[in-house]
Amino acid sequence: MAHGEWTRRDLFKWSAFAGAAVVTLAACESTSSGDTLKTAQDSKTIKIGIANESPYGFADSSGKTTGEAPEVAKAVFKALGIDNVQASVVPFDQLIPALNAKQFDVVSAGMNITPERCKAALFSNPDYSAMTALLVPAGNPQGVKTLQDVAAKGLNVAVLSGAVEKGYATDAGVPEGNITTLDTQDNMLRSVTAGRVYCAALTDISLKWLVKQNPGSGVEVTEGFTPVDKGKPVVSAGGFVFRKDDTSLQQAFNTQLANLHSSGQWLTIASPFGFTEANVPSPSLTTEQLCAA
Repeated sequence: MAHGEWTRRDLFKWSAFAGAAVVTLAACESTSSGDTLKTAQDSKTIKIGIANESPYGFADSSGKTTGEAPEVAKAVFKALGIDNVQASVVPFDQLIPALNAKQFDVVSAGMNITPERCKAALFSNPDYSAMTALLVPAGNPQGVKTLQDVAAKGLNVAVLSGAVEKGYATDAGVPEGNITTLDTQDNMLRSVTAGRVYCAALTDISLKWLVKQNPGSGVEVTEGFTPVDKGKPVVSAGGFVFRKDDTSLQQAFNTQLANLHSSGQWLTIASPFGFTEANVPSPSLTTEQLCAA
């Protein structure tokens, strides 16, 4: 798992993961193969998948599943008459495969909407938008502001397994040998503080939350920037994910998500997790655009 000794947070995450495995096994057996929305409304229960990535979806100190995406999902499902939301924790890069294997019904993990992912699953309308940032040693002695700077200076960078930042790094010219893929945000933090990599790349929301939860760790977060892919700026926006045939569930979800955005309730739900008005997606930004990018 992590390098060196396990921290209390590591032990807690493992226990949360182990407990979620039981839920996952049950989900494999109980998720209906029919109309997922109707089944969920009849049972007043739905299953979601998270990846223990803060602040998007994680288990808190009491073991309760929380985070921006699960809390938004709970509000949406409550409006649809579904009161019981059960969570399974799987590695981030296994979320869509597990969804399609019917281990749960919705990915609620702040997953970026990308063309590759759109081929495998159905996304909601954009839930939020975010900038990319770098976690660097305090004072940022190398002065990097973008992944292009990381490439130009020949520095090593850590990325999260299955996340979009690895692609952003390679497109910026960072050699594969200078990219370290890690399984958790905590391990990314440790790699920077131990000097195994100079920096780590993730959304500015995630990195600011990570620093907030680890005061005195000797790191800071750069200003957010827009990554470039094949010479074009990349708009980063995340959403909820459904199986390809669950169009009725997706459409009902989109209706309620739009209500949360327009009423201001979304910001009330998301702000405790570090989201601001700047993260509310533009009405002109569509999933169709992001899937075709």
